[in-house]
Amino acid sequence: MSYWIGAAASSSNPFDSVTSFFKSSTWRFVEYMFVFVLVVIWLSCAYWVYKDARRRIEDKVVIAVAVATGLLFGPAGALIYSIVRPPEYLDDIRERELEMRTMEQRLAEEQRCGFCRAPVRDDFLVCPNCMRRLRSVCTKCGRPVEPTWKICPYCEAQVVDESTMLYNNVYR
Repeated sequence: MSYWIGAAASSSNPFDSVTSFFKSSTWRFVEYMFVFVLVVIWLSCAYWVYKDARRRIEDKVVIAVAVATGLLFGPAGALIYSIVRPPEYLDDIRERELEMRTMEQRLAEEQRCGFCRAPVRDDFLVCPNCMRRLRSVCTKCGRPVEPTWKICPYCEAQVVDESTMLYNNVYR
């Protein structure tokens, strides 16, 4: 008890122990660590903006502006960037476009009946759905030929249109 009384009697300011702590090397170390952590967080926000912008944006100027925003405003810049950034990665966009092109090619390759749009194979002579004639048969080799062909590509025989042949047989 006499220690506290003696300490109080020797100094007139009751906050001397607190002020002496703020003048100590321990407090300076805490200040330096706080500044160091703040700088690390600031730079890590800018680095995150850079890495994320490279995966989402193709234009180098826009990436530079995003990184400058991250450097200039720190965590607030990273928040601003995360609000205005593109919603998709470039790889996802490219993959989706590739899938769309692949599906378009498949649909273009898949043959359909010109009348009912049912899927047909390239060797069908008649549509199995609506029973319309899709192709004629070569009279020489028996292979299917397109109605617009003038000559059979397999045997070089001249393709005769069945409607013309029917007309010539009936009216002669």
